[in-house]
Amino acid sequence: MSGTACACREIKSREIEIDYNLLDKIIRVDYGGNKEAMIMMMQAIQQVYRFLPEAAVQYLSQVIDVPTTKIYEVATFYASFSLEPKGKYILSVCTGTACHLRGSGGMVEHISKRLGITPGKTTSDLKLTLETVNCVGACAVAPVVVIDEKCHPKADISMLNDFIDHLNAE
Repeated sequence: MSGTACACREIKSREIEIDYNLLDKIIRVDYGGNKEAMIMMMQAIQQVYRFLPEAAVQYLSQVIDVPTTKIYEVATFYASFSLEPKGKYILSVCTGTACHLRGSGGMVEHISKRLGITPGKTTSDLKLTLETVNCVGACAVAPVVVIDEKCHPKADISMLNDFIDHLNAE
């Protein structure tokens, strides 16, 4: 399979501009090019681009001398990594038992229908990624929605509509 893209990946990442000077800073300066720090380098790269671009993975592979297949193995094992671009905002709906019983499933359906995306996907304008999470540990204030790591207890469809309307107004 030399010279071809990894067959295990069905979705090609969108073309984006890669800043190789920034990658060098992350890989060589921040982590000394130490392959044992690969996961931390991947996290830093994802923090910059909001996902792991294919070109960045290939560059990381070359610099730390680790096969790209190993990097993709790690990226697909850990749920915190994404091989697809994420939105400017991450909207996570808790679907744990308490939240589900208090209507989080209906909220996910509503958001999906309104934005035309399913959980795990991003709007075409890259403004919002919709995710579901199994539990955020705030069952007493269910249903809970987390927007960019900020917890919104006792969430409802009205609150979600206000947030989406605000996004659309940007």
